[in-house]
Amino acid sequence: CAAALAAPVEIEFAVSCAPDGSDARLGFLQMRPMAVSTEPVAIADAEWASPLIVAASDRALGNGTDTTVRDIVYVHPDQFEARHTHAIAAEVGRFNERLMSAGRPYVLIGIGRLGSSDPWLGIPVAWGDVAGARVIVEATLPAMDVEASQGAHFFHNLSAFQVSFLTVPHTAAPGIDWKWLHALPSVEETTYVRHVRTDRPLTVKVDGRSGRGAIWRAE
Repeated sequence: CAAALAAPVEIEFAVSCAPDGSDARLGFLQMRPMAVSTEPVAIADAEWASPLIVAASDRALGNGTDTTVRDIVYVHPDQFEARHTHAIAAEVGRFNERLMSAGRPYVLIGIGRLGSSDPWLGIPVAWGDVAGARVIVEATLPAMDVEASQGAHFFHNLSAFQVSFLTVPHTAAPGIDWKWLHALPSVEETTYVRHVRTDRPLTVKVDGRSGRGAIWRAE
């Protein structure tokens, strides 16, 4: 594929096989030139253990470093219920529209599968509801412990717009620093969603080789 396009490539593929592993078939769904940064990014063990981590994942998509984002929009875990996911999606979309109009990229932290067509598995946002996010975090809760989408719903757009995507199960460490998020003053808060802003930019790093990705706050 790389030889055909004379460039590094992104490939989306699917595999099907029988339960015993026989009769396996690999199918190519799409191929295109690599859109993400190819610059090597390394996350040292000391960074991974830092108390300044806001969110971290060993199942991250993307590659690169960003130090420009100060806004965070997150679904409040204490207010989340699966029966309210349509209302949550609408609130997320309104925050996204305002931040895009203001030219402010942001971190979005959602619960369950973002973009799910089944509202009982996550928040049924469309791409237009989250298009201004520079980083998307898909978290789980004990009451919403579903298999992560890992960006499947937005794969094309995540790649094309170089949006980092972090999957953070509630059982993972270091996970998400909800306590720190809750302590930040609200720029605006609705029934289910909070918008907060940091005094100094966050640092976002994703290592596409290892799948590690994290967000750090400034000291």
